[in-house]
Amino acid sequence: MSLRIGIPREVFPGEKRVATVPDVVAKLIKLGFSVGVESGAGDAANFADDTYRAAGAEVVQGAAALWAGSDIVFKVRPPSADEVALMREGGMLIGFVWPAQNPELMQQLAAKRATVLAIDALPRQLSRAQKMDALTSMAGVSGYRAVVEAANAFGRFFNGQVTAAGKIPPAKVFIAGAGVAGLAAIGTAANLGAIVRANDTRAEVADQVVSLGGEFVKVDYEEEGSGGGGYAKVMSEGFQAAQRRMYAEQAKDCDIIITTALIPGKPAPKLITAEMVQTMRPGSVIVDMAAEQGGNCELTEPGQAVVKHGVTIIGYTDLASRLAKQSSTLYSNNLLRLTEELCKTKDGQVDVNFDDQAIRGLTVIKGGEVTWPAPPIQMPAAPAKPKAVVAAPASKGHGHGASEPMSAKSLAIVFGIGAVLFALVGLYAPASFLSHFTVFVLACFVGYMVVWNVTPALHTPLMSVTNAISSIIAIGALVQVAPPLTASGAADRPNTLILVLAVLALVLTAVNMFGGFAVTRRMLAMFRK
Repeated sequence: MSLRIGIPREVFPGEKRVATVPDVVAKLIKLGFSVGVESGAGDAANFADDTYRAAGAEVVQGAAALWAGSDIVFKVRPPSADEVALMREGGMLIGFVWPAQNPELMQQLAAKRATVLAIDALPRQLSRAQKMDALTSMAGVSGYRAVVEAANAFGRFFNGQVTAAGKIPPAKVFIAGAGVAGLAAIGTAANLGAIVRANDTRAEVADQVVSLGGEFVKVDYEEEGSGGGGYAKVMSEGFQAAQRRMYAEQAKDCDIIITTALIPGKPAPKLITAEMVQTMRPGSVIVDMAAEQGGNCELTEPGQAVVKHGVTIIGYTDLASRLAKQSSTLYSNNLLRLTEELCKTKDGQVDVNFDDQAIRGLTVIKGGEVTWPAPPIQMPAAPAKPKAVVAAPASKGHGHGASEPMSAKSLAIVFGIGAVLFALVGLYAPASFLSHFTVFVLACFVGYMVVWNVTPALHTPLMSVTNAISSIIAIGALVQVAPPLTASGAADRPNTLILVLAVLALVLTAVNMFGGFAVTRRMLAMFRK
């Protein structure tokens, strides 16, 4: 018998998202599950009950009936104590749980002998886990929405304009933190025409900032800031002091500041002080995306938009929920991919396989037993640097070792023999042969340098470049097959061997040329939208 997935209405104040959308309901049914949706669960995200019915779900009246009749429950926010009380004994819960911040909730779920998969505990360093990474999905939506909120509170255009009524300078936007949310904000602000600057403790994101149209502002202090799981680490006091000086300069110059600095399980670092806010121009805007954990600005009031010292400080904690339809769609797709991993047999049954590192990391409670935190992920070891090869000493009377470089005497002998051979060719070969021989030698040298000095990963694109060389070969073969007329008007026909070789060269060159263009066209098609 297949399991039943239940989608309750979110009870957290102001939460508009829903854990599954109608399009995903149909895909869950194809995996063998039955789906029940609490009436009104998708209303705030513009998904009516009728759309769920049309997708094959059963619309259930009341939370109690939904929770009691569901083997698996998909949630967005962590369940409340009342919702846990409604949960079926031994059931499964999938959604945001935040086990480190909710120890009491963990104990309540364990008492229900539940199996809990916390989507926020996903080991994000696993590349195959990206399709299930709801934190990234929600952060991208929040970063976009942060710019929209800033634009709404800002008093003028983002892009610069020159009109008959006067010149409008572009807005200057500074973004603290270039993680997923920060990068989404950078791209959105740059697309609106603002001058965008950004900073992050991880130096490796500088190229990403530039690629999205921003300018990376570096702190005048050398320290590596990469932490585990794609997050930044807590920096030293010296770095933080240099960072505060840089933020103070940006606060004086920029119109909008968006802060995204947050490490899970830790209070948000205070990046923007009250003194910095006072130095900002009246009408400026601060969007504090870390407001739920205390905020990056000292004057932030979580959940509120306030005006202090003439600066609007936005501390909304529901940015993703303010784009409920989009964020619900992305979140439900993340849960669908997780469900596919749990139900590879497509028979409506789930297998919480602890041999799978992604599933093990997600599972915080299994059958009532708390399994959080998961053991550290064993990442593949970095390839060892090749050791320098020490040349073996040459044995007397037996030449040189295989790894020993050629001696000056041997090198002189080789070059001497080559010079003698070239001299013989130059003295006794016909003048026409000598010119062709010279071109042949140079072509061999150039071909070697062009092809063998290119990394193997670029050999396929290199095929396009070789088409230019192939065209020269084709022209030479055509000249041999149909030589030009002499002064007397007669053609100097080549002998049979030269004619056969020329035709063969022409055929092989044509195959290489057309094949190269075909491969190049397919490669370019991969990058077209």
